[in-house]
Amino acid sequence: MRVLLDTNIMLVITPYFSAYRWVYDALRAGQFELVVSTEILDEYAELLERQYSAVFAERTLLALDNFPTVVRVEPAFRFMLIPNDPDDNKFTDAAVIGNADYIVTNDGHFRHIPDVPFPKLGLLSFEEFCQQLKQHTSTS
Repeated sequence: MRVLLDTNIMLVITPYFSAYRWVYDALRAGQFELVVSTEILDEYAELLERQYSAVFAERTLLALDNFPTVVRVEPAFRFMLIPNDPDDNKFTDAAVIGNADYIVTNDGHFRHIPDVPFPKLGLLSFEEFCQQLKQHTSTS
């Protein structure tokens, strides 16, 4: 499964003390692939630093950069699928270019994405993603 994680999801899965750290560990173990772009990594870094620390942000991005399950893309086309929050378009653009199965987010601005006829994108809440990941890992 190839996914793109919204920044708020990354904020919850990376700390060692998080109840959702198992999702980050599943990424590291190759149980799913993560699509990112430079813009997305920059946002991850900014918010990880703000939420935790500069050292934590730097180490997390260095780790992501070395995971073979991280797929880096650089969208050259802007689809402009999220008019209510244009900053979120970097996620939809990368998801399309990176051939992601799903965007994983709890952000309401993405709610209409499954109804867009083209480009077709899947959308999962974090809870739905966790359920699918647990099912996927238990059958592997």
